[in-house]
Amino acid sequence: MLTKGIILAGGTGTRLYPITSIISKQLLPIYDKPMIYYPIATLMLSGISNILIISTPQDIPQFKKLLGDGSKWGINFDYVIQKEPKGIAEAFIYGADFIGENQVCLILGDNLFYGKLDFLRNAISANRGATIFAYKVNNPQDYGVVTLAEDGSILSIEEKPLNPSSQFAIPGVYIFDSSVVEKARHLKPSARGELEITDIQKLYLDEKKLDVVIMGRGIAWLDTGTPESLIEAGTFIHAIEKRQGRKIACLEEIAFERGLISFEQLYQNYNSLPRCEYKNYLLRLINEIEKK
Repeated sequence: MLTKGIILAGGTGTRLYPITSIISKQLLPIYDKPMIYYPIATLMLSGISNILIISTPQDIPQFKKLLGDGSKWGINFDYVIQKEPKGIAEAFIYGADFIGENQVCLILGDNLFYGKLDFLRNAISANRGATIFAYKVNNPQDYGVVTLAEDGSILSIEEKPLNPSSQFAIPGVYIFDSSVVEKARHLKPSARGELEITDIQKLYLDEKKLDVVIMGRGIAWLDTGTPESLIEAGTFIHAIEKRQGRKIACLEEIAFERGLISFEQLYQNYNSLPRCEYKNYLLRLINEIEKK
């Protein structure tokens, strides 16, 4: 079954004001790359090549300028304008034509994942309805929370509970079959006036078609929606890249390693860049390939 990807990159970014008063938070830098590169990289590394980007009327032109149609990385981008944010679940209504009869992996544009992504690839392959993930945090009240039984089954799902019954937050990446579109269309807004993603998950839970995968210690999940978390994410990426000498979320490198682009296209991408450290990295990569 084909799996398509959606990146929800809308919203007003109020937690980052005044930084986001004139720019989408997903265009802000996480160390040396725009934030949106990281969810794109996550989808690409999970085997997804068809990606829909949902954002605001003023920001879509900037995303198109940055990313184009995706062909330089051997993938395809579609774009949809979200006039005003009304909840994460609304993404499936905007993406209905894009999803069609396929299953979909939705990732929030301000969520960054680092580590071996087997957990996501395996979940995409095994999905039988919907799949969520669980990540232990110290502040679960800031997220959707999943409570598990001793056997690992799901007992409950709550959206930002005041008194969480679990430390397992639900990160901003989700997998759904195509029935998610009709489910979203029939949702009623919550008390917050939004179409809640947790309400979608509860519908699958009622159907006994919701699975949960616990993300282990080898995976880092960063929510970059606040000034502090933005700095922390940039510092984290800088530390890993400096230590390993390899870039995280270098889309050209991922595309080449996945066989999405040829060596000639990689070299063409390199030549299209201005003088910068990112271009220097691609040159080092090209030299390594030529030596093999």
